[in-house]
Amino acid sequence: MRSAPHLDRQELAAIFAGGFLGATARAALAQTLSVRPDEWPWATFAVNILAALVLGYAITQFQQRLPNERPPHVVLDRAFLGTGLCGALSTFSTMMLELLRMIDGAHWALAFGYAGASIACGLGAVLLTSRLARRGRTRV
Repeated sequence: MRSAPHLDRQELAAIFAGGFLGATARAALAQTLSVRPDEWPWATFAVNILAALVLGYAITQFQQRLPNERPPHVVLDRAFLGTGLCGALSTFSTMMLELLRMIDGAHWALAFGYAGASIACGLGAVLLTSRLARRGRTRV
């Protein structure tokens, strides 16, 4: 019989705190920049690219450390930034709903442009900040 996995309360608290900040920031931006189906959804686009920027940098920094260089706070930092903040800040589901509304309204060019720009800019953000993180690490 398998035992239940051990729950690290500090890690859960870090995820909760990051998630609270990310969700609050996303909700505030969504309230400020409401969108119709025939408009570019700037709030969702911005939070998804911002989350990709943070993830690209942070995860690269975390992965570049050797196992014996990883202080205990790295687990909490990764839980706070990656799982909590970026997990709640970014929103794939909202992006899909916005794309569905664009398609339902026959705004094909907008839908394809939004989907393509989201993927390209998200990937570009991860590549850029990952490269910056590696460059900074080699200078240290």
